[in-house]
Amino acid sequence: MPRWRYSYAFLDPFAKREVRRRLLKAVAIPGHQVPFASREMPVARGWGTGGLQVTLSLVGPRDVVKVMDQGADDSVNAANLRRFIREVSGAQTTRDALEATLIQSRHRIPEERLKEGQILILQVPIPEPLRYVEPSERKARELHALGDYSALWVDIFEEHALLGRSRKGAAYPVLVHGRYVMDPSPIPRWDIPKLHQAQHLTLFGAGREKRLYAVPPYTRVEPLAFRDRPFRPEPIRGRCRRSGAHHVFLNAIPQEDGTLAYEVSDQGYLEKLLAGQGTGELFLEVGHGP
Repeated sequence: MPRWRYSYAFLDPFAKREVRRRLLKAVAIPGHQVPFASREMPVARGWGTGGLQVTLSLVGPRDVVKVMDQGADDSVNAANLRRFIREVSGAQTTRDALEATLIQSRHRIPEERLKEGQILILQVPIPEPLRYVEPSERKARELHALGDYSALWVDIFEEHALLGRSRKGAAYPVLVHGRYVMDPSPIPRWDIPKLHQAQHLTLFGAGREKRLYAVPPYTRVEPLAFRDRPFRPEPIRGRCRRSGAHHVFLNAIPQEDGTLAYEVSDQGYLEKLLAGQGTGELFLEVGHGP
């Protein structure tokens, strides 16, 4: 008899079946938001319940799971979710992105290039890219159906006209497969090019907003930009204080003397660099960086 006193991987079979069916539709229509009946989870809404439901609906005892939060494997949120997934599924866990079959992440995409067969699951707080230019959900869905994103283009134009650049530091809107504009979750601009023609499957779960969407492998993902104002990721300033790296996304850490120190954001990749093993293929090395 199983050691769990509840259904395998916590969710009941009907809940997992519904999530899987909704995900199949999301994969079939890249970038399109698919509603689903978001369940109550043993974590508060807004703390990754959407991504957690996707992970629990897909995980099996032979899977290897990695959970990261803003690049860190040992943050409170990542550690608690990882322990919960391991206890309810029996799946192995890892800190190495290339060893994982399922990667649940908040606010980052791993630096190393993911391969076919891997699934990246991103937690999403606000899945609607039109939220800040069209607060009405009904009207936003109508605009998606019509493919009318003029209000979003005007917003981007005003940013460049007033500031000379876009103020969107994260969750930069992207056009998926030439059809739907999608919120890529609050990943930094540095990570946006990693979605374009990626070999892995990317799934997005918004538990509080009850929405799922996906980017299948080898799909065009293009950030919204004007021809004379191309999209640019964040410039990387300085070097990692521990590894000396400067070719990946770095966290800026304020120091007591008022200066900034830098450290590789992807903790799993940083551990490889420090061990002299950071030789995996990076997105930057294959043209997915600035």
